[in-house]
Amino acid sequence: MGAAMNPPNMSEARAPHNQRRGRWQLLLILAMVIGPMLLATGMYKLQFWVPQSRTYHGELIGNGQTRADIGVRADAATWQLLVTAPRECAVDCQQLVYLARQIQIALGRDASRASHALAVAQPLGDEYAARLQREYPQLQRYPLDPSTFARGANDLGAPQLWIVDPHGNLVLRYDAGVKGKDLLDDLRHLLKLSNIG
Repeated sequence: MGAAMNPPNMSEARAPHNQRRGRWQLLLILAMVIGPMLLATGMYKLQFWVPQSRTYHGELIGNGQTRADIGVRADAATWQLLVTAPRECAVDCQQLVYLARQIQIALGRDASRASHALAVAQPLGDEYAARLQREYPQLQRYPLDPSTFARGANDLGAPQLWIVDPHGNLVLRYDAGVKGKDLLDDLRHLLKLSNIG
């Protein structure tokens, strides 16, 4: 009778299979870790799949401009709702001044972290100046240099409302058509994220 045939050792037969499986698992783990980083880098560098939506309502001022760059000399150390009027403070300007005060009041317990201000290039009428003195006792008033404003604000001739951070940096800009709820949402969001002011 011939020699008995020995069955192949099962553990030896599984060894190459287990090595291949282990390599695939390692590659899969590396792909899961490195893949998202490579995708995010590509999205940033090549600007693809970048969402175009935003969470703020005003025009973001991201160029490092300060109040001084739009012709306002002030030293307020709080968040500020600053109304600028490069001409007379007419109906649109007065509406923004009113809105700025209402937004500060609406902040509730955070109201002390913000202030409202008016910067005008021309003297106010006697009647409106008296009204501000009477009805807006906390309103800060500053002169506005019209030539600096024209350069720094790209010659925006209409009244504007700016959110200014405690360091004096311009953060967001709104025109006279801004909705109070949108402005309040933006300011609350900034105050929530901010460790200053």
